[in-house]
Amino acid sequence: MDQNDNPRHQGLRKKLVDGLKIKGIRNENVLAAIGEVPRHLFMDSGFVNFAYKDQAFPIGAGQTISQPYTVAFQTQLLEVEKNQKVLEVGTGSGYQAAVLCAMGAKVFTIERQKELYNKVHKFLPAIGYSPACFFGDGYKGLPTLAPFDRIIVTAGAPTVPLPLKYQLKVGGKMVIPVGDNNKQEMYVVNRVGENDYRIEKHGRFLFVPMLKGIVNF
Repeated sequence: MDQNDNPRHQGLRKKLVDGLKIKGIRNENVLAAIGEVPRHLFMDSGFVNFAYKDQAFPIGAGQTISQPYTVAFQTQLLEVEKNQKVLEVGTGSGYQAAVLCAMGAKVFTIERQKELYNKVHKFLPAIGYSPACFFGDGYKGLPTLAPFDRIIVTAGAPTVPLPLKYQLKVGGKMVIPVGDNNKQEMYVVNRVGENDYRIEKHGRFLFVPMLKGIVNF
């Protein structure tokens, strides 16, 4: 994998950020993080030339690296602030975790595919991002480390998992795509009281399905 981040890559990232602005991404911290994180390092070598196109690409284990617009849109909805404790469900390539780290969040990320976990928990620190990485079932979250200020789910769930709702701090919010395997609605779940949640819906997306259990190979 090419570890270089050269002026050409930086120029392509600037072009990507300009495109995200045109598509309606306004949060300056989100745009700055997308402009910083070298997305080409997260891609298989065959896709490196496509790294700064606004498209999703395969990363192995039946997973994808999300479209930059989707990453930016979810992150903008999250309204994450510096030093907030953020749980990411579905580490995948590690790109979303790196974006959150670049925004100054304290990131805890969980991945159910051992193959992806093994790769990412070594790779991210090597390129300068150090979230706390965990191998486990995202449906269960990380109860021993809860509560979290923010939770972001990067796979489509049929419903909002109860354990994740309970791990959200009062006053916190979770961004999660909810629906069947064909299409999901982007939910923002606000925990407004001990037993009181408010849900906003923000358009339709298509994610890989959120699966239970772990894949230990």
